[in-house]
Amino acid sequence: MNRKTLVLPAVVGLLAPVLAACGASGGGSDGSGAIVVGTTDQFVASEEAPAPLDPAIGYEAGVWNVLRQTVQTLMHVPRGGGLPVPEAAESCTFTDTANESYRCKLRAGLEFADGSAVTAEDVKYSIDRVIRIKSANGPVSLLNNIDTVETKGDREVIFHLRTSDATFPYKLSTPPAGIVQKAKYPATSARSGFQVDGSGPYTMKPEVKNDQVVKVVFTKNPRYKGDLKVMNEKVELDLFPDATAMGKALDEKKIDMMTRTMSPEQAQQMLEKPRDDVKLTEMPGLAISYLGFDTEDPAVKNKAVRQAMAQIIDRGQIASEVYGTTAEPLYSLIPSSITGHTNSFFNKYGEPSATKAAAILKAAGIHTPVKFTLHYTTDHYGEATAAEFRTLKKQFNDTGLFDISVEGTPWAKYRPAEVRGDYAAYGMGWFPDFPDPDNYTAPFLDKDNFLNSPYRSTLAQETLIPQSRREDDRSAATRTFQQLQDIVAEDVPVLPVWQGKQYVASRQGLTGVEWAVTSSADLQLWELGRS
Repeated sequence: MNRKTLVLPAVVGLLAPVLAACGASGGGSDGSGAIVVGTTDQFVASEEAPAPLDPAIGYEAGVWNVLRQTVQTLMHVPRGGGLPVPEAAESCTFTDTANESYRCKLRAGLEFADGSAVTAEDVKYSIDRVIRIKSANGPVSLLNNIDTVETKGDREVIFHLRTSDATFPYKLSTPPAGIVQKAKYPATSARSGFQVDGSGPYTMKPEVKNDQVVKVVFTKNPRYKGDLKVMNEKVELDLFPDATAMGKALDEKKIDMMTRTMSPEQAQQMLEKPRDDVKLTEMPGLAISYLGFDTEDPAVKNKAVRQAMAQIIDRGQIASEVYGTTAEPLYSLIPSSITGHTNSFFNKYGEPSATKAAAILKAAGIHTPVKFTLHYTTDHYGEATAAEFRTLKKQFNDTGLFDISVEGTPWAKYRPAEVRGDYAAYGMGWFPDFPDPDNYTAPFLDKDNFLNSPYRSTLAQETLIPQSRREDDRSAATRTFQQLQDIVAEDVPVLPVWQGKQYVASRQGLTGVEWAVTSSADLQLWELGRS
């Protein structure tokens, strides 16, 4: 049975990268050996997070950028974006008109990197494992609509869904749907350490110092059989403490490319003064930044407090003064480049106004100034985060309606504390799992949500989210997504701040850079080569 086309009109065409500055040929590394890519992502093993690279546990962009190179998925989003296509699968399709049964047939002869066969039972084991472990910090919400996984022989897998979900092919392209081995990944607990094994385009070897990864070496997997074309033999991912150190390594020709997260100052400098030896590539960005709230915390429990903050915040000042050309104001959880976006927060609150904020608090009987701590992470979203939160503090406190302090914490401690509910208010970023408006709403409003937030909207959970997923033609769900965005603007369980652009700097002679980072900040190292 043919399935209707999944339409993403606002995204198609958006994904073509733009070369912001080009230099002359020459420079770069000596052209031999591994391609070296720099990042400021950090992978740390701790008592609270002993298995940061387990597909059932890891749920952040940096972790996924390791997993995508090593763990194979049934589907993948092709170069340039668009509808998912088979990867480990030979074919996949919905088998019913309600989009509740999805059947995949594996490619013949699939093998893990150690030579053992990949079977339908391995796929079932991998999916069931994520659901069974149900990590509080993990990506289980992407798969929790699966009722059962059925196998037929060694190559057929059928997913029976609880409710209709036209976005399910996208979810099968994400790392938590990656295929792992029973012998290496326990059924009911996480795999500790940093080693990742699979049937993907690369094998990997982490270099670890003091329970922290300092480098990951990816080597082309000779047993790989899938839809991806690997353009190199080896890539090293070098981890740096900050963008300054990463930029210095590029200048000293120790790395060929630097990715996330370049600082706004670095990007601006390269835009204004292009270099002969370095190419700056500007790419569309679908990442967003927002404030989250523990809606049961006494300081912010009354939604009038959160509404007053929404009335005060000056997104334009933050974008222009802190991030320059790398960010723009965001008035919804769904960024402006995604189908279904509406400026719900601007429609409700308009321009920043302390007078209107005071009226909101007075009408609710809230005594001022409202006092609490606004938390942020010091080492996960880039060096500009601290400046952003100093600016937010000043915006709120200058009104006299708030007495807010700010506190920064390293990500390894920050994320577990946020999930536990230790923070009344906190800053977060979101790199989408896939480019669909569902992935900007359900992760924050549905059960088992990403933030472990106590906020509940019965209308959103029980009616609007399921209703949006029944639409094969995603543009037909626009009105439903507008309702979801209006609910967020009214109740303010989260407060959108900005959406970003991406910049990648690379030395001359490196090819495939424009395809190696997607709009969702996914690294596709197999695209890199040398001219």
